[in-house]
Amino acid sequence: MKVTYYGHSSFGVETAGKHLLFDPYISPNPLAAAIKLDSIKADYILLSHAHQDHIADVPYLAEHTEATLVACYEIYTHFSQRGIKAIRPMNIGGSFTADGITIKAVNAIHSSSFEDGSYGGVPMGFVVTSKEGNFYYSGDTALTLDMKLIGETTTLKFAMLPVGDNFTMGADDAVRACGFIKCNNIIGMHYDTFDIIKIDKNEARKKFEKAGKKLSLMAIGETKEF
Repeated sequence: MKVTYYGHSSFGVETAGKHLLFDPYISPNPLAAAIKLDSIKADYILLSHAHQDHIADVPYLAEHTEATLVACYEIYTHFSQRGIKAIRPMNIGGSFTADGITIKAVNAIHSSSFEDGSYGGVPMGFVVTSKEGNFYYSGDTALTLDMKLIGETTTLKFAMLPVGDNFTMGADDAVRACGFIKCNNIIGMHYDTFDIIKIDKNEARKKFEKAGKKLSLMAIGETKEF
């Protein structure tokens, strides 16, 4: 599997010959100015919740890539009304399999609303399984005991967890989450984009190292193979 970081909480994952794109907030992010939207490939665009810093580039990328959106029912309705037809509505606990990939929606503790303040449905994370391995994208979330269900049922190669604190888990809770999901290989997200979530990267890495875990804080535009 190849993982590319596009900044904030946006990742591209290539697995089983397909491209998955998570929470595209790229063009409004000054830190991701070097990323060209036209260069991004996607067969599926997975949306964890409706906040603008997770869906800003959906209209352009959905048209440009012709990808299928995967999101909760309320986000499905929102984009359907705006002319996007290729959308797979989901809700927490549900899963579907297509193209050799299984996507399961799991619980996340956060809020969710569109830019105009209207209700954005329930936030959620995703567990993705394929012949190349499994991974967990938590979305914006607090630490939750529901993460233990993931660790009990799925062997993960890696997980993407927020480490920016304030709006989500910080590094301390992310370390605890490793134990819940039984995964020691973590890619950090939702940090540094705004002043209120800037972190000391070295300190965060040390917290993971002290616990025998690994925290990768990828450079924007960087690709890693797992």
